[in-house]
Amino acid sequence: MTVIVVGAGIAGLACARELLDAGVPVRVLERGPEVGGRLASARCDGRYADVGAAYLTAGDPAFAGRLATWRIDGLARPWTDTFAVYRGDGSRAEDTTGPMRWSAPGGLRSLAVDLARELDVTLNYEVTALPAAAAVVLAMPGPQARRIADLPAARRQRWSPAVTAVLTYPERGWPDFHGAFVNGHPVLATVCDDGDRRGDRAPVLVAHSTAEFARRHERDPQAAGPELNKAVEDLFGVRAISTRVHYWPYATPEPPAGFSGFSAPSEGPGAGSRPSYARHGDVYLAGDAFGHPRVQTAWLSGRAAARAILKNHKTER
Repeated sequence: MTVIVVGAGIAGLACARELLDAGVPVRVLERGPEVGGRLASARCDGRYADVGAAYLTAGDPAFAGRLATWRIDGLARPWTDTFAVYRGDGSRAEDTTGPMRWSAPGGLRSLAVDLARELDVTLNYEVTALPAAAAVVLAMPGPQARRIADLPAARRQRWSPAVTAVLTYPERGWPDFHGAFVNGHPVLATVCDDGDRRGDRAPVLVAHSTAEFARRHERDPQAAGPELNKAVEDLFGVRAISTRVHYWPYATPEPPAGFSGFSAPSEGPGAGSRPSYARHGDVYLAGDAFGHPRVQTAWLSGRAAARAILKNHKTER
């Protein structure tokens, strides 16, 4: 049995790793030039800045164990459990505390690179039709999966875009914070202190836009750079000397119509808690659309799809 996983983001890599560890031949096909997906780090001024996912959180014991291993290996570290909160008018509200947020000194993409070790990964490979294999896992947002196979589960997914700007400054001159939620702002959704997050104290902020702002700049994302720079300047009183923009057409999955809240993902597509993947014959769809839009959800989804493949193969033999 050979399994093909399309997509080398966290879901696809977690799936392939689970299969490889079980002794199943697996090949990963990725249309981009590197692994990671939205665990993306862009090189700016001699260092990497995280431009996709902002951090990791762990509410699942298995993923917490994965984080602990990355910590032992020096790849991940606890960052903060506190975010600043700003109002749309620029005033600062009371800080909010939550789960521990984890970062990666080498950039979050370094975690994907670690998962990809020993895997058979082919980069710059565009898949336009279902490959011939015992099972195929489409580890990607539904709209992208539909270009390969028009799966019902993929049709049900809706996604919001975002524009991310890496803002570089001559020195650190903003009010002290780790990361900030910006509520009710027409441009900004979150801002992270990348120097604090990475631990090198570099004068770099990473700003993530609202979905509506991103939709307005879909045709020309680079034009969003000056507006994001100005919005951050208005908020913190500092103006960047360089801006690098990245557009994410599928940044965040939206809850299905009529869905009132996310429950804990189950191991399969059955009834009960919300399933963590979808299956249509020998084709599986995995990713963070199957729960809270977190890295943990994508990792659990890919792993659950792999376990389903292993179980189905064992049953069918």
